This record gives sequence, C-alpha cells and structure tokens, in this order.
Amino acid sequence: MTSPKGRFISFEGIDGSGKSTQAKRLATALERAGYDVVLTREPGGSPGAEEIRALVLQGDTDRWSAETEILLFTAARRDHMERTILPALAAGKVVICDRFADSTRMYQGLSRGDLRALVDQLHSLMIGREPDLTLLFDMDPDVSHSRAVERDSIDSRFENFGAGLQKAMRAGFLELAAGEPQRFRIIDAAREIDAIAADTLSVLKAHLA
Repeated sequence: MTSPKGRFISFEGIDGSGKSTQAKRLATALERAGYDVVLTREPGGSPGAEEIRALVLQGDTDRWSAETEILLFTAARRDHMERTILPALAAGKVVICDRFADSTRMYQGLSRGDLRALVDQLHSLMIGREPDLTLLFDMDPDVSHSRAVERDSIDSRFENFGAGLQKAMRAGFLELAAGEPQRFRIIDAAREIDAIAADTLSVLKAHLA
C-alpha cells in the first residue's frame, strides 16, 4: 500500500505514556499552522475497525489466543488503511495515528510468546506500509502502568496483563527504534505535558520541512 502525497505519522509507547494526549495536541497545533490533519487511532479509525476494537480490547485477558488477536488486528488495520489512511494521504493530508503496526509487534509479539515473525509476515502480506515518521513516547513502565490502571477505561484488557508486559514492551519499542533510526524519534514522556508538546511539535515541523 502506497500513497504519493501526504505524511503518515504514528505515535507509539507503552500504556499510560501520554501519547494519546500528545497526538490530540499535535493535531490541534498543526491545524492552527494551516495543515490539513486527520487524527485517527488503532485499533479503530474506520467503522469496521472500531467494531473489531471492541472485540480485542474488552473482556478477559484470555478471551482470544495471541494468533487470533494478530489476525483481528491485521483485519482492522487493513480496513483502516483502505478507508481512512490512504485516502487522506492521497489528498495530501497529515495523518496522525495513535498506534500502528509497531504496537502489534510489541503486544501480540510479546504478550504470550514470541510471535513477532508472524506479525511481520502478516504485515508484509496485507499492509506493506510503515509510517513516514514514528514518535516513541518513552517513560518508566511502573509509572505509566499506574497511570493506565487509574484511568479505569473499558478498553483495558491489555493493561490487565500487568506491569511486567509493559517493561518488556518498553525494551521492545526501544529496540525497534534503535533498528530504524531513520523512522523513529524518541520523546521523553516523563516531563511536564507542555514541554512534551513543544518537543513533539518541533520534531514534526522539522520532518514536514
């Protein structure tokens, strides 16, 4: 899947790292600067993908096998790409996506066994596209997990896997970033919210320039 126009930006990080808040703030700042912005999320971002979101993020931790989850996330991402992301990119818009394939590589790749190779195979077969830029919001997993639990969201199935998974995912995200330095930028998410927002906007403006 390719698109000759637009910019595709993904926000990644462990639960409670503040990336969703920063994605909203960045979208607002870019719109004020005159950019045409689409703010979306995964799983979700299209009607069909939002239905799948309810299936995979709610319920008991053992509701699905890891392999079934990977198939569900891939199906949601395919629909999201077809109906939301690619049309926006073709129209020259800036797409800001709260989570993308890197989250599947971490969550389903680490939560119940080493299934990273399967995630990558399905991504290559059915998606075939990475973001132009990925912002990784990095912070202490114990702090971020406490934040995530305090939210008490209905979409809390993966938070219930515990802090141990968050620690493993933080290490995994940092390893991904080290392997693709041209795509990733690491944002220190342990700071005050306005400082993080200013840093995020600075990184994006440099990329868009």
